[in-house]
Amino acid sequence: MSDHVPAEARTRAGALRGSLKDGVASFLGIPYARPPVGALRFRAPEPAEPWEGVREATAFGPTAPKRPYAPPLDALLPDPSVAGDGCLNLNVWAPWDGSGPSDDAVAAGGRPVMVWIHGGSLVHGSSSVPVYDGTAFARDGVVLVSVNYRLGVEGFGVFPDAPANPGLRDQIAALGWVRENIAAFGGDPERVTVFGESAGAISIAALLASPLAEGLFRRAVLQSGAPMALPLAGARRTTEAVAARLGVPATAEAFGRVDREHLLAAQTEVTGKGSPLTGGHSFQIAVDGEVLPRDPAEALAAGASEGVDVLMGTTTEEYRLWFVPGGVVDRIGSLTQRLLLWKTGVPSRTARVYRAGRRREKPGEVLGAIATDKLLRIPLNRLADARLRAGAPGGTHLYEFGWRSPVLGLGACHALELGFVFDTLDLPETRALTGPDAPRELATAMHAAWTAFAATGDPGWRAWDAARPVMTFGPGAPSLVEAPREAERLAWDV
Repeated sequence: MSDHVPAEARTRAGALRGSLKDGVASFLGIPYARPPVGALRFRAPEPAEPWEGVREATAFGPTAPKRPYAPPLDALLPDPSVAGDGCLNLNVWAPWDGSGPSDDAVAAGGRPVMVWIHGGSLVHGSSSVPVYDGTAFARDGVVLVSVNYRLGVEGFGVFPDAPANPGLRDQIAALGWVRENIAAFGGDPERVTVFGESAGAISIAALLASPLAEGLFRRAVLQSGAPMALPLAGARRTTEAVAARLGVPATAEAFGRVDREHLLAAQTEVTGKGSPLTGGHSFQIAVDGEVLPRDPAEALAAGASEGVDVLMGTTTEEYRLWFVPGGVVDRIGSLTQRLLLWKTGVPSRTARVYRAGRRREKPGEVLGAIATDKLLRIPLNRLADARLRAGAPGGTHLYEFGWRSPVLGLGACHALELGFVFDTLDLPETRALTGPDAPRELATAMHAAWTAFAATGDPGWRAWDAARPVMTFGPGAPSLVEAPREAERLAWDV
């Protein structure tokens, strides 16, 4: 292994000095916007200020203000914090031949670019999570960018005296930075793929529906996240609940005077009890009339971003990350299951189909399967069908990740595919979720599919058609399955 040596690149704001190791250059903590503090705290992002000389880019930049995951998820989902105000930063990993991007990449107009938007329920996560290391993508010819954006009430609070969706505006600003600067790292600004998981995928669905993001990317990958947003009034309720907890008006001016630690404590108390199925207070993207003129599911079904290639899918047992570690799955009996299904508006005849097909499963597991489909699989299938009906010029491909982790009985749970996509199975932070014996060949296949999709729009299997082809990554070797669990999917058409 070679030692780290400097690598240099010049952006429009100034020169950067990163690190070079084994043919991959990394530039970390690059500011794409000014620090969102003081008068800018609840405002739209403003361009980063230029600097003189060469800026060191060898360490991750500050993360957005956040609290760690609560137990037991804190042991499964690494979430490092880096102190500092300048959280609007990004990282770049790129193939490098010693003095710069290789000549063949420049001559060809640049390499494919992938921009990673992390998940974490819009209150957790950052680009410095080790699982998201971009080295493997750069090794395989992709320029990989990962982005930090504002979280919680500072990123998704709704105020009468400040613009909505500042966290989403941050993501758009980062994509603007990529368009202007990525050629300096050997990337092709016309071949940008945004990809994200969970809240990152929900964000990307909003970007697909946003006129402010139009033209900033050519392809999109939605991992375990579907189009979802709330009207302004609905999205504002969480902000109002935090304001009530703090005893201040629900305005940006009042929140701007609150100590950040007090704000984080109140935010955590207000959102800590919610769940994807039972509801409760959570931060959501808002249909604000500007960044998001209409509900993204409606906009995409009506043809928004129809020219963008889309790859999307889920894990088979998303729910197990939330239901299993704390023992929830075992505490749900038949009565509780029926009550929760009634509360969340699941038709009784839909539930009957799941119960009939899963007679050996516990009531909590059946409930989890219904929740997985209601929140993720069904909306993504409906989006794929809408694009097919409309004859969208952009390709549509679906996948499912089914390899089951032995850790705590998590199975094919939410977030499990991340180490496979990034090909980072050897990291201890990845193994916290996968265990030590995750199949390397599955990571090779999944990582290669994402790389191929970014380069060509074709991940290596048949595009969506009337037979409903889904590439399943595990258990066992990857295989194309037509219309998986079709009886359960059809049970939602009531």
